[in-house]
Amino acid sequence: MYGLFGNMQAQPGQREALLGHLLHAAALLRDLDGCYHYVVGSDPNDPDGIWISEVWRSAEDHQGSLTHPAIQQLISVARPLIAAMPQRFEYTPLGGKGLPEGN
Repeated sequence: MYGLFGNMQAQPGQREALLGHLLHAAALLRDLDGCYHYVVGSDPNDPDGIWISEVWRSAEDHQGSLTHPAIQQLISVARPLIAAMPQRFEYTPLGGKGLPEGN
């Protein structure tokens, strides 16, 4: 499995708009093969902060999702709302609630 965890800063005053796009992405990813977990949250201590947690079957599945036409469109609309992506961590998920067993 392949995991990503990180945060982003919305342009000042644009967090709700950016969250809307990210939550739309979450809805699209529900039906995308290989995506086990995609959770978006607001940072309670930062009015422009957003956290995202992802778990994929593989790094290749994650990369492939970025070429999906609907995801490409969403990225092009959301990108101008992002001020920075200060932290991004890759990790290997080993298991947990909601994840498939035996990976």
